[in-house]
Amino acid sequence: MENTEVLISGAGIAGPALAHWLHRLGCAVTVVEKACAPRPGGQAVDFKGPTHLRVLARMGLLDEVRALRTGGVDQAVVDGRGRRLAVIPREFTGGDVEIRRGDLAALLHERTAHACEYVFGDSVTSLTETAGGVHVTFERGAERTFDLVVGADGIHSAVRRLVFGPEEEHVRFLGHYYALADLGDLGGFGGLGDLGGEEAVMYSEPGRTAVVGGPGPAFFVFASAPLTYDRYDPVAQREVLRSAFAGGGWRLPELVAALAGTTSVHLDSISRVETDRYARGRVVLLGDAGYGNTLAGFGTGLAVVGAYVLAGELQAAGGDHRTAFRRYGERLRGLAKVARRANAGPFLAPRSRARIRLRNGLFNSRPLVSLLLKTTDRFATDPDLPDYPLPGPARGGRPTGGQAGAPR
Repeated sequence: MENTEVLISGAGIAGPALAHWLHRLGCAVTVVEKACAPRPGGQAVDFKGPTHLRVLARMGLLDEVRALRTGGVDQAVVDGRGRRLAVIPREFTGGDVEIRRGDLAALLHERTAHACEYVFGDSVTSLTETAGGVHVTFERGAERTFDLVVGADGIHSAVRRLVFGPEEEHVRFLGHYYALADLGDLGGFGGLGDLGGEEAVMYSEPGRTAVVGGPGPAFFVFASAPLTYDRYDPVAQREVLRSAFAGGGWRLPELVAALAGTTSVHLDSISRVETDRYARGRVVLLGDAGYGNTLAGFGTGLAVVGAYVLAGELQAAGGDHRTAFRRYGERLRGLAKVARRANAGPFLAPRSRARIRLRNGLFNSRPLVSLLLKTTDRFATDPDLPDYPLPGPARGGRPTGGQAGAPR
């Protein structure tokens, strides 16, 4: 694959993870990202089981990820009076290693920016496959041709839309939305911070849940019919969130009031990607663009393992993308089955008080919690994952500094 030119759309987790491997294979890698810089902050993400940890170790990142780990926190489930009803253990919410998404993205970018061309503040607008490659036009930059194109640009993937068809044909809304909001020092909101400390606090009413405290921003989930709003406008997203949580009990009014002071809000649907294949021609999907985002806690691990499998199959096939993409799809079908079945919305924000009590009761039973932990580990583990003989770190590379700009 020496000098194979690869375009990766998306500089979150999946894209830089793949860039890490492709550079080792001798590819000339360009990563284009719509945002103007690597995105800091975000929720805590985690890795579960031996498969995830083995891939991180193969990347040479396991020790660094562990050094940046949050440590995780238990979540105390409370009622409207603040009384403790149940505790969701940190092992369930944080897996084996938990890290802030922004810290992981920054680590992956740092490891690849010296060797790969990063272009921030731009996006793909058209893809046309030719006999010798894929002709790509960009919103800002000059058009170019690449040997391969990878869509690692999330559940609202532009690459998937351009190659596989409209989003509504491949993404199914699952009835809930989630949001992350940086509310600053919670201690400034009517003493709300005293509920944080060494654990997070979860409060649920039928169809909506708020989680505060612990690492990362405040977290919200609510049931809803499909909504129309500007996904790139934080003020519009904030207003949707304020409306969804207005008039609630416990300390929801304080949280709603706190939202007025922030524009650091990310709101999106809990949805599932439904596609019968991950590749078409010289274009392939990776991470949430192909496997969906059901908020079940497997997305980051799937992205990193998927990048390892895709690079490994390209190497094994001697750069024959047709064979490699087919084998990659066959392998990921099994690993990504949890994304095709899971839906965290009804668990996080049950629609009735009876279902809220049922969820809380589950975490008051040690045998059931133990069974849940074993189940999540099993979903995340592939005992037959090949040990691809990917090469060690290559020397040199094309320095780019990771600055914003248009593709050359």
